[in-house]
Amino acid sequence: MDKINYYLYHIPGKKIGVTRDLISRVVDQQGYDLDEVEVLEQSTDIDYISDRELELQQSYGYRVDRQKYKDLYINKIKSNTMYINATEQTSTFPCPATKLKGRLMDNMGKTWETTHGTFEINNDTIKWIMENVTTSQYTMERCYIYNKAFAKYFQVKEQKDVYQAYYDTISKRVKSNGNWRYDRVDSDRFQKIRDWAGERGLYTKGDKKTQFCKLMEEAGELGRAVLKDEQPEFIYVIGDMVVVLTNMAHLGGTTIEECIDAAYKVISKRTGKMVNGTFVKDEK
Repeated sequence: MDKINYYLYHIPGKKIGVTRDLISRVVDQQGYDLDEVEVLEQSTDIDYISDRELELQQSYGYRVDRQKYKDLYINKIKSNTMYINATEQTSTFPCPATKLKGRLMDNMGKTWETTHGTFEINNDTIKWIMENVTTSQYTMERCYIYNKAFAKYFQVKEQKDVYQAYYDTISKRVKSNGNWRYDRVDSDRFQKIRDWAGERGLYTKGDKKTQFCKLMEEAGELGRAVLKDEQPEFIYVIGDMVVVLTNMAHLGGTTIEECIDAAYKVISKRTGKMVNGTFVKDEK
């Protein structure tokens, strides 16, 4: 669970307060610009920040709150605890989309079960939810997200760093001169893929057509990664496509190794030249 950061802020001549979101609390709700506000302290310890708020209110000569921030916050959480309705396709929130961010922040750490796994409200998920939430077509008082898209985004996000670190470790890239050579790493990676797929029943329940559809889906994601210049996503999706091709080859009665060898026997004899960034083979 992500730790919540509490800000002890000061609006000179006006007040001292505590918030988790300066923009929402001070700018949106109270109408001040950020240059009119100073952050005195910040902490993830709600007990400390609550006591410190009262101390500074007294030392600056402001009215001292009768109730500590932590007590107000806990009572607010209890009153704002929301029930999230999860179906196979969506997770629905019982509030308008315009008020969702505040409700999510009040329920930081809350989890709920879906057919795509356990979801949790934290800083990362709040950002994604707010960028992808849709208002219900039946009422403005509810909004929802698609579970599959939510799960897939964070599965990819979690694996990006793993793939980036892995490829950085096994390969020594020389970017300055376009060197294409890498340190050799012996591995039975293709067999590991087949073992993984076989254990999950992909070879008994899948076929070439389903793998082809999967490959086209991954190709679309690769295109987006290229256009957005997202290197970790680029690495991950290419790896995903190799996995799909490995399984498709097996389901087609061959191996990915045989396919690569067959292709290399042909391209190794090709001659040609680069034209506008593309290798154009000589016509025979």
